[in-house]
Amino acid sequence: MGAMSAVRKWVQTILALAANGSWTFPWTKMIYQGPLKVICSPGLNCYSCPASTTYCPIGALQQLLGGIRMALFNGQYFFGLYIVGTLGVIGAFVGRMVCGWACPFGLIQELLHKIPSAKFGIPRWMRYIKFAVLLIMVIILPLFAVDKMGIGSPWFCKHLCPAGTLEAGIPLLLMHPNLRATAGWLFLNKLMFLVIFLVWSILASRPFCRTTCPLGAFYAMFSKVKMIKLRLDPELCTNCRACHKVCPMGVHFNESPEDTECISCMACSRACNFGAIHLEFGGLRLGESTIKQPVVNNKNILNSSRGIS
Repeated sequence: MGAMSAVRKWVQTILALAANGSWTFPWTKMIYQGPLKVICSPGLNCYSCPASTTYCPIGALQQLLGGIRMALFNGQYFFGLYIVGTLGVIGAFVGRMVCGWACPFGLIQELLHKIPSAKFGIPRWMRYIKFAVLLIMVIILPLFAVDKMGIGSPWFCKHLCPAGTLEAGIPLLLMHPNLRATAGWLFLNKLMFLVIFLVWSILASRPFCRTTCPLGAFYAMFSKVKMIKLRLDPELCTNCRACHKVCPMGVHFNESPEDTECISCMACSRACNFGAIHLEFGGLRLGESTIKQPVVNNKNILNSSRGIS
């Protein structure tokens, strides 16, 4: 099971590099605009990052919604479904597994959390903030808070997104010193959010993913219907709560196996000594049951928890 953890880290790293694979920007001083830029990144990855070879689905969704009024005014009576369709296909297939395996900013948070420090939890009620961010900043404001031309702004990207600040804002200012004079309070505001989430990532596990990420909120809506998911075998579960201690998202998997916060990182399955948690694809179990202790211990622990000698 330790091998699976290493595999996930390699997958995260490879996909992060694949989504940011244009490394000519130190010489060109330009954002990549090649043919790969039409590809939708599954995770949060800023379009304006100089190394980015893909576009961010949340940014593209805001641009789409923000331009609807202008499109209708010009007689363009259509609604582009490529972005929404791509997100829907990814969500229906793997859901928030993207967060655990393919999101560059998720990887950054995990690496920061390894820094030795006091560690703290995150209140469960804060998980609902990201749904408000998705609804208000990604959908409602780009649609209705428009300028005189009828064009909406990408509110989340413009005012909050820490991934955009880290991947695009700071590198662009470093490459183009003349832009620094134009960096006003909007950039300082976003820089503040970035610092908050980076420091918070040291103290708590994946705070941005758990509290604020609108892409995570979108994928979370597919938790019950996605094709690839973790499953709990109640007959093997002893309620030992080993899964509680290792989950980076604060999920109590034995209590809520279809929790919208689950990113299918498989930390719980590695911690389970009785093979009660497994990965499945379309209802079919992937891999063999790996019980680390004899099954008889399962009954002994269960009886002990009930006070039966």
